[in-house]
Order: sequence, then structure tokens, then C-alpha cells
Amino acid sequence: MPLYDLKVLHLHLLFDKRACPFSLLHMKKITLYLFLLLAAMPAFAQNDKDHDFNVAKNMEVFTDIYKYLDLMYVDSLDANEVIGNGINAMLSSLDPYTVYYPEDKMKDLNQMITGKYAGIGALIRYNLQLGRVVIDEPYKDMPAAEVGLRKGDIILSIDDSTMVGKDVSYVSSHLRGDPGTSFIIKIQRPSTGKMMKMKVTRKAIQMPYLPYYGMQPGNIGYINLNQFTDDCSKDVRRAFIDLKRQGAKALVFDLRNNGGGSLSEAVNIINMFVPKGITLVKTRGKLKRANHDYQTTVEPIDTVMPMVVLVNGNTASASEITSGSLQDLDRAVIMGTRTYGKGLVQMPVDIAYNGSLKLTTSKYYIPSGRCIQALNYKHAHGGYVEHVPDSLTHVFYTAHGRMVRDGGGIKPDVEVLPDSLPNIAFYLAGAKDSSEVLLNYEIDYIAKHPTIATPDKFELTDQDYNEFKQRVIHSKFKYDRETEKYMDDLEKLAKFEGYYDDAKPEFDALAKKLKHNVSKDLDYNKTAIKQLIENDLVTAYYYQGGGIQNSLRFDKQMKEAVSLLNNPVKYKNILQPTSADKANKPAGSKKRDPRNAFVVRE
Repeated sequence: MPLYDLKVLHLHLLFDKRACPFSLLHMKKITLYLFLLLAAMPAFAQNDKDHDFNVAKNMEVFTDIYKYLDLMYVDSLDANEVIGNGINAMLSSLDPYTVYYPEDKMKDLNQMITGKYAGIGALIRYNLQLGRVVIDEPYKDMPAAEVGLRKGDIILSIDDSTMVGKDVSYVSSHLRGDPGTSFIIKIQRPSTGKMMKMKVTRKAIQMPYLPYYGMQPGNIGYINLNQFTDDCSKDVRRAFIDLKRQGAKALVFDLRNNGGGSLSEAVNIINMFVPKGITLVKTRGKLKRANHDYQTTVEPIDTVMPMVVLVNGNTASASEITSGSLQDLDRAVIMGTRTYGKGLVQMPVDIAYNGSLKLTTSKYYIPSGRCIQALNYKHAHGGYVEHVPDSLTHVFYTAHGRMVRDGGGIKPDVEVLPDSLPNIAFYLAGAKDSSEVLLNYEIDYIAKHPTIATPDKFELTDQDYNEFKQRVIHSKFKYDRETEKYMDDLEKLAKFEGYYDDAKPEFDALAKKLKHNVSKDLDYNKTAIKQLIENDLVTAYYYQGGGIQNSLRFDKQMKEAVSLLNNPVKYKNILQPTSADKANKPAGSKKRDPRNAFVVRE
């Protein structure tokens, strides 16, 4: 029996309420039995001769402490809460991915793994102006959309339970339930003030992991994947084949904001673009028998089509396996900004009383042999996090001989920073605008326009934008200007250092020029704010896929990807080693066969 199995067995003998009445003698017998088993385990399960003794000792101490607390503490204890806090504190000293899910939280774990849950299929949000939870975005072909719920609808009650004054988590817990169950939702439509009741039948909701794919100008295909959930590779495969049928000669594969998921699904997707028989990922952990090598197992669809993979700081885990493997094999150009840097692998372990432990068991290594984990989780002295500096990373080489590094995520071959959102647009779009002027404008626009143009063509007119501008001004909308913050800091510093009195006329003159002017800011940032409104409206009419299609028109990184794919010479040169790569490569190194590319540092 593996070491972690024994720990789980023992901990749950202690942590369940039914274990609390055990006598001290009984507890000590269990601990002694555990200690004897640990002592009999093979040498590879421990690195220190005192390890087994320390495990048994500390578990017995924990048992005694809780026994006396339960027996003698002045107030009654809730075992689930007290020991649950102990479990969570223990796990928090390790890494953020090792998490215990008791029976009542198993739905959360299953949703994370599968991307599915039972509910109505809609995003909800808290409206600051109303102090109510509202519908924000129904998903296409899901119950919320099917019964006619719209953006901005105020949720008043669910069955006999009022939702007035409740927070998002409370409302969400009432919207979710078992597939096939029904409830009556009462809403108020803000554009008309009308109260409406609708019967909604919950069903298994598959979150839209592949919300959009389509052809772009110049015979370039585009696929957006935002999760690696079960079976997502089948849909990516169908999408790619459909794009080839439509005449795609190049591909943009968008993994921005994709937090990862299934490792095997990532391998299946990579296999679409690289030959059969290549080892893509090796996982290496404490238990060698749990180590695994993942290879491509089927013939690919296309190994030569030019590809650009878009990534950013929220591209993580399975997304990094995909982008990093395609980079290591020189199969695609990676473009965008550095990825998150999650090089750890988790697996679920069944725990007594129908719980589960999502447990970090290994690190993964991609074809060049590198692990891209950006953070070291140190467990000594109470635990702390250490970011791996670039100076301590190691050099590896792609199949063509380009230098790449471990640690710190995947560094793109071509760095392209996204357009930043102006400060005023951030406040209009975010939760800091208590007037909700943007949401109210969009709700009224939707009420006045039963239909709009297709996502690739829809634009607000100047008249529409001017109406929005006047609404913002009349709403007394306020936001914190960054220039004013820096001005205040500069004044404080000047006063502290004694320069302010001499420079006061200049400070006063500058303050007048930096005076808050919402109307001016709305004009200056018109383009960005218009794009924000347009995208919100298109998403309301055409759902998430339409919103993505609309956003591609002004997506800076997408434009750079298309430009590169339209320049075959530049694209090919990026995937070849530079003179610096060749100069730094160790003497005697040869071009490697990608089927045997690994040099793993363990």
C-alpha cells in the first residue's frame, strides 16, 4: 500500500465524527499499527531514516490534541469545521493545487475535471446600483437562453426563496441542482419594468470550451479553445478538418486565457499536427511506478500547415503543454506574452466517506526536456513561494536547435503585447462603477433593437456613441484617474523633501491641466470604449462565439499573427536557429530526432 494511502486511511479514522469517541488506547493501537506498516515499507518511500517515526509521532500528537479538545474544551466543537481547518492548513503549506474535497464539495471537483455542471447555463453578476443579482450572459442553446432570459434581467426569486439582497454565490447555489429538476424563476426586466415568471428545467451544462472557430481573410483558419475538458480534442479535430475543407492554408490556434485541464486531451490535440510515435510529455514524481510517458499514437491530420499559437499570462497547464510542445518541435510559432508557468501535475485520490484529494504528484517535462514550472513552493520554515529567476533557469534546445529555457512558463517566439484597456473603460466595464451606466445603456439598446448586424460587421454609429456619452455625463459617473494619483504622490514627496513651496506655481498650473474631465476622456478614448460596447452587445445577441468573432476585428495580437502567416519567409526564419543559438549549442550536438528528444533533468 502506498504511503499516501496509509496516511489517508489514518487521517479519516480520526477526522470523521464517528471516530471521535474512540478511546485513547484504541487510537494508540491504530497509530502503532500504522507505524509498523510504515516501517515495513520499501526504502524508496522515504528519504530520511527518521521519516517514518516523525510521521507516526506527529499523527499521534494530532490525535491526542483533538481528543482532549473534544473532551474538555469549554465549548462544543464541530469536527467537520475544526479538523477541516486543520486539513486545509496542512495542504496550504504545500501548493495551491493540492486540495481536499469532502463529499459535499465533490460537485466542484467534477465540474473542474469535466467542465460540466447542472444548472441553467448563464453567467450572473451583482448589480451595484440595484443591490441585486442579474443575468449577465446566457449560453447558447442552454436553458436560460431557451426560456428567454436576457442580459440585465433581475433575479427576484427562485421557487419560494427570495433572492433579493442575496450575493452571487447564494443565487448560484439555488440555480444549480440535479439535471431534469425544474424550478420557477421570477425576474424583472429592467427595460420594461415588467415582472415575469418562467419555468426552467436544469440540465447538464457543458461550458463552451470551443466557443468559436472560423475562416479569416487570406485563407487563414482560427480556432479558440478556452478549456481542455474531456473529449474537447474531438471537437478541435472536427473544427480543424472543417477549416481545411473551407480552404484554410494556415491556422491561428488561440489559447489565451486557457487555464488548462486534461493532459491527455492536450496530447491528442498536439497529435493532430505532429507525427505518430513522438514522446510529448513525461511526468516524474516520487513514486516511479506512477511516472508516465505520453506519446502521439495516431497519424496526424497535417504536419506542414503554418501555425501561430496565441498565448498570454493566463495560458496555463495543459495549454502550456500544447504550446510548449509545438514550440519544442518547431511545429508552430508561439506569439503573445509569457505564459503562467504551471509545470505540476495533479491526480484525484479517493478519500474515505466519498471525498477526494486533488494531489500534486509530479512535474511534467515537454519534448526538449524542460519543465516550465515558474514557482518553487518551499516547505521549510512555515512555507513560502519563490519565483524562479531567469538567471537560474537552464537552456534546452528545440528540434531545430533553437534555445529555449525551463522555469517561468513558455516564452513566446514573437512577443506581442495586447492593447491595454483605458482607465475610464476599465471603470465602465468593471464592478467599480456603482451607476452601472454601461449595463443600463446596453439593456436599453437591446430592448430597442430586436436584431443587429452579424458579429463581423456590427458597429455602433456616432449617434449611438453620443447618446451613451450623454448618459455617462448625466449619471455623475466618476472614476480614479491615474494622473491625479501620481500628482498627489508627487506633491507629498515634494513637501517631504522641501521643494513644494518653490514649485507650487508649477504644481497649480499642472493641476489645472489635469483636472478631471469625463467628457474629454470619453472623446479621447472613443475607439476603445466603442469596441467595448460593441463586443458586449454582440455577445448578448450572438453569445460567446459571436463576441470572439467580433473582437478579432481589432485584436492586435490576432493581426500580428495574420501578418506573420502571410509572410512565409519570416515565418520560416523564426523557426530556424539564430547565430546565437548555434554559438551557444554544446560542441558535438547534432540535430535530434523528435521521437527521442528528451534529456530530462530529474
